[in-house]
Amino acid sequence: MLSDAVVTTTSRRGFLARTGKLLLAVSGAGVLGAALRAEKAEAFHFCGHIYTTGSCPHPTGLPRIDAHGFPLRASDGHAVDDLGRPVNAAGQPVDAHGNPLLDPDGNPLPSASRTRICEAAGHAHGFRPYLDGSWYRCCGGHIRRLVDCCGYTRRRINGDAALTGYCYQGRHVFCVMYYDSKIKC
Repeated sequence: MLSDAVVTTTSRRGFLARTGKLLLAVSGAGVLGAALRAEKAEAFHFCGHIYTTGSCPHPTGLPRIDAHGFPLRASDGHAVDDLGRPVNAAGQPVDAHGNPLLDPDGNPLPSASRTRICEAAGHAHGFRPYLDGSWYRCCGGHIRRLVDCCGYTRRRINGDAALTGYCYQGRHVFCVMYYDSKIKC
């Protein structure tokens, strides 16, 4: 209608409508920009690995492992159990000072299992896991070994088609993890 067209171009209501549309467009651009920045940051989810295949499930987030494939806390390389709690050499959960964690009655908390990350991924997602291949990068002044968790699977952890990567005998990469060495680079 002609009266609606006049109102939207000349009245305060029309001005507010146009301003609202502009604010919505600007805020949408901000959200889009933030999403793209997050996507770019996620592209390098750990040093030496471009995010094409997702990380293996890990109790504390980033898939850092020891030389035998067991989970380590990414921030400091401390051993953790399957619940993400720091553990001592005996596998007992400990606090930040290395003291055993206690229940309310003062008894040590029971130990939880400590499963190799690739084995846990295979069990959780229904495939037999293999540690086939790896590659190396310089990260933080030390050599980092990036490891493929492989299996006879058509899908990766991120849901799309699995890649061969560094897997052997027709297996495909399901997820990735890493080991930080003490070798300087």
